Amino acid sequence: MVRAAVLFAQGKPLEITDITLPDPGPGQVRVRVAASGVCHSDLSLANGTLRQPVPAVLGHEGAGVVVSVGTGVTRVGPGDHVLLNWSPPCRECWFCLAGEPYLCERAADAAQVPHAALGDGTPVYPGLGTGAFAEETVVPERGAVKIPSDVPLESAAVLGCAVLTGAGAVFNTAKVTAGQAVVVVGVGGVGLSVLQAARIAGASPIIAVDVHAAKADLALSQGATDFVVSDENTVKAIRALTGGRGADVSFECVGIPTAIRTAWSASRRGGHVVVVGVGSAKAMVEFSALELYWFGRTLTGCNYGSSDPDIDVPRLLDLLAAGELDVSGLVTAHTDLDGIEAAFDDMRQGRGGRTLVRF
Repeated sequence: MVRAAVLFAQGKPLEITDITLPDPGPGQVRVRVAASGVCHSDLSLANGTLRQPVPAVLGHEGAGVVVSVGTGVTRVGPGDHVLLNWSPPCRECWFCLAGEPYLCERAADAAQVPHAALGDGTPVYPGLGTGAFAEETVVPERGAVKIPSDVPLESAAVLGCAVLTGAGAVFNTAKVTAGQAVVVVGVGGVGLSVLQAARIAGASPIIAVDVHAAKADLALSQGATDFVVSDENTVKAIRALTGGRGADVSFECVGIPTAIRTAWSASRRGGHVVVVGVGSAKAMVEFSALELYWFGRTLTGCNYGSSDPDIDVPRLLDLLAAGELDVSGLVTAHTDLDGIEAAFDDMRQGRGGRTLVRF
């Protein structure tokens, strides 16, 4: 039996209960979870913004130690330290072969297949194919990325989503270069990662935007050169900081229409707007035909930071080892399984950065 936070119905609080995990089958890996970050995508799964079969164990930003492996597994073995990958590429579909594994057409398959059971035998699904809000989980072989044993597992957990997504948006999607003016709309775990990556890339200025003024110090500590409270004067303030032109690259890290429009309007003519936040299918964003033509901006969606974890995780670990990346600075609270709902409430209220569940 394994203790886990289970979502029984979308729109309802998670319940802490015991689940039964089977031995890993062919191509599967069982992992003892050391830590798991509470991501906004978990909240979106819990409240129904994103689809998820239930009952389900949420949590997808995790790291731990391999307990056992099924037949045919060669990438990891018992005792290995691993980062959980919630979007494991198949390496065989058109997108994978085209060099876009972050768009793999089979990456979400594991989320549709039960990985555990309740005490009465009811099947339980892994949220985003990972199920990291549990003491242990079972994932596909490619859902476990081996990392050096000297990397703190709590740091590795946050790498698995917030940093891969945020840093990937900077390094892979936008390819930010030194001297470019960057705006980051939304200063949560992903937004903070964007700020750090923009600093590493040499961007200047780096302007953080959030509706909560209390996040200013946090944003500035993670790489922002300036902080602007989101209101009716935001775009004017950004233009004043960028020679009147607007940002070269704007990152939207919230996933709501008003934030996307802010990122768009804050960009210069010919600028690049990268939408990193995961929004609702019902939330519509409007642009006039004239502005699309006239401003000549590029609007890009960003899935998982356009990352390939097998390539990007080692790069991020090098930055971590060199002291350029400060993962601990992204984590503003720690909790256990019982505190996940409180962490969700912090996200709803815009408080802090990442909350880390420790086992």
